[in-house]
Amino acid sequence: MSPTVWRSIGEQSPVWPGRNWPLGATWTAESTNFAVWAPQATDVWLCLFDDEGGEQRYPLSEFSLGIWHGELPGIAPGTRYGYRVDGPWDPEQGLRFNSAKLLLDPYGLATSGRVTEGPELLAYDVDDPTVRSTLDSATHTARSVVVDPSFDWEGDSRPLRKWRDSVVYELHVKGFTACHDRVPAELRGTYAGLGHPVVTEYLNDLGVTAVELLPVHQFFDEPELVERGLSNYWGYNPIGYFAPHAAYSSSGDRGQQVTEFKQMVKSLHQAGIEVILDVVYNHTAEADRDGRTLSFRGLDDRGFYRRVPTGAVPEGPPREFDDTYWDVTGCGNTVDSEDPLALRLILDSLRYWVTEMHVDGFRFDLTSALTRTKIGDGIPIDMACKLLVAIGQDPILRHVKLVAEPWDVSMDGYLVGRMPPPWVEWNDQFRDTVRDFWRGQGPIQTVATRLAGSSDLYADDGRSAFASVNFITAHDGFTVRDLVSYDHKHNEANGEGNRDGTDNNRSWNHGVEGETDDPGIGALRRRQAANLMATLCLSNGVPMLTAGDERGRTQRGNNNPYCQDNDISWVDWRPDDAWLGVYDVVKTALRLRREHPALRQRHWFEGQPTIVGGPKDLAWLHPSGREMTDADWHDHGLHTIGMFVTGKPLRSPGPRGEQQLDASFLMWFHAGEAPVDVLLPENDWVSRGEIVLSTDPDLPVGETCEVGSTLKVGGRSVVVLKETD
Repeated sequence: MSPTVWRSIGEQSPVWPGRNWPLGATWTAESTNFAVWAPQATDVWLCLFDDEGGEQRYPLSEFSLGIWHGELPGIAPGTRYGYRVDGPWDPEQGLRFNSAKLLLDPYGLATSGRVTEGPELLAYDVDDPTVRSTLDSATHTARSVVVDPSFDWEGDSRPLRKWRDSVVYELHVKGFTACHDRVPAELRGTYAGLGHPVVTEYLNDLGVTAVELLPVHQFFDEPELVERGLSNYWGYNPIGYFAPHAAYSSSGDRGQQVTEFKQMVKSLHQAGIEVILDVVYNHTAEADRDGRTLSFRGLDDRGFYRRVPTGAVPEGPPREFDDTYWDVTGCGNTVDSEDPLALRLILDSLRYWVTEMHVDGFRFDLTSALTRTKIGDGIPIDMACKLLVAIGQDPILRHVKLVAEPWDVSMDGYLVGRMPPPWVEWNDQFRDTVRDFWRGQGPIQTVATRLAGSSDLYADDGRSAFASVNFITAHDGFTVRDLVSYDHKHNEANGEGNRDGTDNNRSWNHGVEGETDDPGIGALRRRQAANLMATLCLSNGVPMLTAGDERGRTQRGNNNPYCQDNDISWVDWRPDDAWLGVYDVVKTALRLRREHPALRQRHWFEGQPTIVGGPKDLAWLHPSGREMTDADWHDHGLHTIGMFVTGKPLRSPGPRGEQQLDASFLMWFHAGEAPVDVLLPENDWVSRGEIVLSTDPDLPVGETCEVGSTLKVGGRSVVVLKETD
C-alpha cells in the first residue's frame, strides 16, 4: 500500500478517507464515497472521465479489510468512472493485476459506453501470455456511472401474488416491443416500452400475473459473436450485477436507465403485474482465463472464479495452486459463490434489486453451478451451500419469489425436485412429458402425474404443487408454433454449422417441415398448439408461458436464437387471424384458472373424498367412463384420459379458515388421431355439464351435456366441462 505523502503542514488531500462501506459509489449532494474490493492489490486509482474522454486519476490510499476507499467532494450524478489496479503479476497463481486496464466497478449502479474488441482488453501480451500487457484498455471499454438513487415511487405497492395464483410470462425487454406498432417508435425495445399502457393492458387481458424478464443486468457481447457479425441477444453474459442493461434505455446511459427501469416496475405494479428477473450469477462476461479483463479479473481473479482442485488435472508437475478455471456453465468460468466477497456481492445485488428497484423475485440461471462447495476431491452439489443457506435466512430475500433452473452443463448438476424450500423450480419433466403426449408418445401414467402437479418430484419433502413451474417452451428451444412445424432445428443463421442447440426437441411437423400453405396441416398445427397451451394452463402447478406463443410466434425453426437480435426473435405484433383461436384458448384457460380455485390447488390431490360421503378430490377416467385401472395405466395404446376435479369442497380453507366451495370440472385430453367416444359417467354429485373450453371445432363452447351421455371428442383435442346448477 502506498500511504498519503503530505507535502506541507495544512495540506488537504484531494481524496478524503471515506469509508469501506457500502461498496460501490455512494452519492450525496456533498460528496461521493468510492469503495472497491481488491485484497491482493498494491495500488488502486479511481479514474474519472469528462465528456471528451479526458481521464483524471485519484490514488486511493485508504485500505481496510481488503477494501480500497476514498471520498471525493462535488461529484455530479452522471459522472463516469472506473478503476485501475496494480499488484502482483503471476497468472499461474491467479494474480492478474494490470494498471493499464480500466475496470468497471462490480457495484456500479449504471454503465455507460460499449466494449470494443481488441488486444487492449487482454491483461496479457498476445505474443507471450506470461508477460503483462502494456496496452491501455480505456478507449475500448465502458465506464461505471455515479447515480443519484432518488425516485418518487408514489406509494408503489407490490402485488404479492401467492405462487398458486401466479401465471408467469417469460419475455425479452427489447424483443417484446421492438415491432409493436402501438408503442411509440422511440420507446420500442426499451424499459419504457415494456411499461407502456398498451403492453400492460395486453398482459392483463391475457391473464398474466408476472413477467419474467430475460437478463437485464449489464452484459456485453462475446468476442466470437462480434467476429461473426452477431450479438448476444438473450443477455446471458453479465458484467454488472447492479446496473440495468443500458441498451434497453430510451432516455440515456448516464443513470437515466436506472430511473427508467424503476418507472417500468412501477407501471407494471400499478397494473397488478409482478416483475421477476432472470439472473446470471453463475458466470461473467470475462470468460475463461484467456478472456478479457473487464472488472472482476483485474480486482480479485483468484477469489471470484472457481479453480479446478489441485491435482485434478494430471498434465504437468504438481502445483500448490491450479489456475485452470472450473467451468460447469459452458461459458468459460464459474463464479465461486463460496468465496466470502463473491457471496456478499450476490446477496447485496439481490437485496438491491428488491429494496431499491422493487422487483418481486428472481429466476436463477444454472442454479446448480452455484450450489457447489469445496469438499473432497471435486466440487460436488451441496444443498447446504452458503448461498442457499444465506438466502433462506435472509429477512428480505426469503420472502420474494425464488425460481431455480435446477441444472447446469455437468452430468451431476441435474437437481429437479431437490431444491429446498422456499425455492420453486423449472420442471423440464413436465415439458418433455406433455410434448411427448401430444405427439402420441409416452405412458399415460406419467402424463397424469404431470397434470396433477408432479407429486413424484415435490411431495416427498413437504412442498406443494406450486413448487413445479410448468412450461412447454422457454427462450431456449422451439416456440410452440415451431414445435408443431419442425422435426429438426434450423440454426444456420447462428453461424455454427447448425451444431448448436439441442437435438432433443420432441417436436412434430405434422407432415411438412416448416411453414406450409396446406390448410389441413395448418389447422392441425393450430389445434395442437392450442392443446399444448391448454394443457399447460390447466395443470396443477405454476404455468409459465413464453412471450408470443399465444400469437403463433415463429423463430423459423431456430431453437437457439441467443445471437439473433432481429425478427427471428422479436414478437410479431401484426394481426394473424389464423392464430387468434390459440390466443382465445389461452385466454379462456387462464380465466378459468383465475376464477376457479379448484384448478389451482395448494394441497396435493389424494384420490379420496374431502368430506365424508363426498366425491373424490381427483378421479382419473377411462374413455369408457370407468375409473382407470392398473391395466389401463400400463396400456401404451391409450391416448385419452379424463381428469375429474371436484370443488365440493376443496381441501384448502379460505383466507379466514372457511370451507371453500367451487364448481367441479371434467377435462378430457385426447391425443389420438381418430375421434373417440367418451362416456360421462353417472354419479351422485354432478348431473349436467357445460363445455367451457374446447379445441374440437365440433364441440363448441356453451354446449351442455347430461351425465350418462356420450361425447364424440375429435382427434387431438382438449375438452373441458364445468358442472352447471
